[in-house]
Amino acid sequence: MTDPNDVSALLAGPTGLGTSAARLAQLLSRARAGDLDPPQPGLDPAYALRPWGDGSGTPLYCPVTERINEPLADEVDERLAAWAKECGFDDDEIVKIRKARFGRLVMLTHADCDDPDRLLIGAKMNAAWWAADDYYADDSALGAVPEQLPPRLVLAMAAMDPLPRMGEFSVPLEQAIDAERVLVALRSGLEHMGRYATHEQIQRTCYSTFAMFVSWSAYAAWRHTGEYPPAWKYLAARQHDSFYTSMTLCDVIGGYRLPAELFYDSRVRRAAFQAGTAVVLVNDLYSVAKDLEDAKPPCNMVLQVAADRGCSIDEAAEVTVQVHNDLVRDFEASHRSLLPVPSVELQRFLRALRAWMGGAFEWHDSNPRYKTGAKKT
Repeated sequence: MTDPNDVSALLAGPTGLGTSAARLAQLLSRARAGDLDPPQPGLDPAYALRPWGDGSGTPLYCPVTERINEPLADEVDERLAAWAKECGFDDDEIVKIRKARFGRLVMLTHADCDDPDRLLIGAKMNAAWWAADDYYADDSALGAVPEQLPPRLVLAMAAMDPLPRMGEFSVPLEQAIDAERVLVALRSGLEHMGRYATHEQIQRTCYSTFAMFVSWSAYAAWRHTGEYPPAWKYLAARQHDSFYTSMTLCDVIGGYRLPAELFYDSRVRRAAFQAGTAVVLVNDLYSVAKDLEDAKPPCNMVLQVAADRGCSIDEAAEVTVQVHNDLVRDFEASHRSLLPVPSVELQRFLRALRAWMGGAFEWHDSNPRYKTGAKKT
């Protein structure tokens, strides 16, 4: 009788073209059913309790930062600034992009890549996503108007996923995209990605972006009406508006391809959502003070909890830290449960998700953009 935990026996099944995916699917199915025993949990040196902000609150349970290479970050940031100028951002905006250090973000989060041109994929896409978020969705001082957000996002989708030619009606669309630096950045960033990515990888990034835009539209409606959501509804929106979108780039930047049958497997997708949402809660914690300064504050987990419970910002931050820490532990368990799957690409991808969390914490904790938000209020 075959030992259900004998991975080699399972791999000794059918062979030939197209059978590897079937074997991987079988292993995933058995892992879901509990037929494969995951390694026993223990003290994992890849994780640590990390103080955040002014250090007065409960630490964040978070992966350690796997790689810090400041010269590499500087090189990517220099290339990013030159690209931003080509996209049409003015000198003051480029100064802000430099200060945001998106090149450092990708150096920290994509620890398995030391090629500055591949890292530039992530720097460009993250800078473009942040610009769309700031200028269109979040920052009133930069021109974000809730009522205008959905029509702007329609053009953003057209910039990323070009429409078929439609004669004279294509001309004004192309003119509108060419005239708007944020749209140029989204299109240009994806074109750079296309030098390294498969069509499948490009489309998964597009469609995770478009799902994110749906959440942005929900936030805009809440800000427009002044009827902010309870925390549970905010988290429902956050599932698709998280750093999961950035994490779709992990295998492209790492120089491999996670097959679709694994990328979209429910267990792998859950792990990616756990990682992406955990990082977005770190972002919320570091953004509180900045968000409160806005005439129409954007949605933020800390602010939603404080409103729901009528509690202080400090108390709401503690609740958010607990949700974050539980999510990271859930990711840790998901990662362990998938270790028996004999796919080099999957194991690299799971480790890349873990590295993304650790690197993103380091970036938020050291970034001037979030310094005021890191102070307890």
